[in-house]
Amino acid sequence: MTQQHWYQNAVFYSLDVETFYDSNGDGIGDFPGLLQKLDYLAGLGINCIWLLPFYPSPNRDNGYDVMDYYSVDPSLGTLGDFTIFMEKANLLGIRVLIDLVVNHTSILHPWFRDARKHKDSPYRDYYIWSDEPKSFQRKNLMLKGEEDTMWSYDDAACQYYLHRFYKEQPDLNLGNPAVREEILKIMGFWLKLGVSGLRVDAAEIMIEDYGQDDVDPKELYSFFNDMRSYALSKKRDAILLAEVNGDPKKMSAFLDDGNRVQMIFNFYLNQHIFLSLVKGNANILAEAMNALPALQADNQFLNFLRHHDELNLKLLQDQDMNAVLDALAPEENMRIFGYGIRRRLATMFQGHIGMQKLAYSLLFSMPGVPMLRYGDEIGMGDDLSLNGRTSVRTPMQWSKQRNGGFSDADEKDLVHPVIRENSFGYETINVMQAQHDDSSLLSWVEKLVTTRKQVPEIGIGKLEVLLSKNKPLLIHAYASKNEKIYFIHNLSDQHINCNLIESGIEKGEVFDVFSDREFNNDTEQEMCINSYGYRWFRVEKNNA
Repeated sequence: MTQQHWYQNAVFYSLDVETFYDSNGDGIGDFPGLLQKLDYLAGLGINCIWLLPFYPSPNRDNGYDVMDYYSVDPSLGTLGDFTIFMEKANLLGIRVLIDLVVNHTSILHPWFRDARKHKDSPYRDYYIWSDEPKSFQRKNLMLKGEEDTMWSYDDAACQYYLHRFYKEQPDLNLGNPAVREEILKIMGFWLKLGVSGLRVDAAEIMIEDYGQDDVDPKELYSFFNDMRSYALSKKRDAILLAEVNGDPKKMSAFLDDGNRVQMIFNFYLNQHIFLSLVKGNANILAEAMNALPALQADNQFLNFLRHHDELNLKLLQDQDMNAVLDALAPEENMRIFGYGIRRRLATMFQGHIGMQKLAYSLLFSMPGVPMLRYGDEIGMGDDLSLNGRTSVRTPMQWSKQRNGGFSDADEKDLVHPVIRENSFGYETINVMQAQHDDSSLLSWVEKLVTTRKQVPEIGIGKLEVLLSKNKPLLIHAYASKNEKIYFIHNLSDQHINCNLIESGIEKGEVFDVFSDREFNNDTEQEMCINSYGYRWFRVEKNNA
């Protein structure tokens, strides 16, 4: 694996600077605070941090409403703080990806403020306007229950503008070459400051021509080819990671046989993992794994369980979506937008450590590379009393000290309230306590991360999904030279006996890699997989 393909066997970690660690006591996390916690992430074994937007923003949408693409929000620090953070990350061998949020801007961005003044503004065509709101299907609303239209009237412009998200986030006109040129400049600026790539927000929406009469969708797709070429011209190992909540066909379009983005979020696999877990049926996940698009040498999937938004279930059939909602979000206030769940993994599983470990063992064994979300390594919960997606964006819980060790500020000044009550409160769930407990989820995750980095076949090997007569058992493998590494996962709450040979596992000497219990490799051809159990093992062929 070349340095240029560093992402093929990495472990990613997602965090929001404002909720990670506050260094100056104002209640808001910042870059100096993140700098202090980099050693923790290095100790966890993280290769790459994905930073949520940190640009100047009125924060209508958690920073995804950008006012200035070339700076840092003053509440989070300065560009100088960012460069110091980058220097230490490089010393620790941690790559950094940042969000490229260019489907839309904030309504307060200078481009939009100038565009609305008069039709002759050079920025007027940076956005999409209409004298009358155009028709749309309600199923295409991104934020059902919070926004009921895609078009809002601007009194100064005397026209309607398109916004697929909040009305404070007008969509950019990607059909305008000047806008595409601006996007390349933004990319070049941050690549020059040392980031290893850009996570392209709302990538699937960027290629839609809705609201535009003279734009060829092929031209919008081809812009991703241009973005890739430009990024590599500025930094030879830079990558683009596309946020695409689509089926395998749509994923293939963004990969374009290795000519567009290098990495793509695997929403398809994510949603089928949860469906399989809810139904206790590994065949569902096996079929999804086999349906994934073939990858070229420099492409890769980014697999995840949860991130900063809702658990999105849009790709599932209605009946299956409802099954997941009923099981993991039985109460209405646990749901959002009609298709999502606003809970963290630990609370969806009601704090069941065995189910969390099974889910992460699955995640780390899926074709591609895994991503952890801040706090999930210690089993953080959520706060459903908070509005919308803020429920899963509470501050990191570092210790049982005031505000979970996140900040010395008064409670009223915190960027979001910390979780104080119930079994997920910071006095019970925190990093410091977990680090002193060898049986904690954090200790287990550290071992999982270390193990995963020693099994590069998962990221680059040829996948083989084996059929099992036991519906709850998922058995898959990756080949390498004269051996294979196998994975067995039990998606049920019952113990299940599994015969290795009958399951299609090749004969040979068995070497355990990672499992929920010890196995007797010398005598066991038939093993008992515990409820929510898992086993990773290599089989070396006998050449005699």
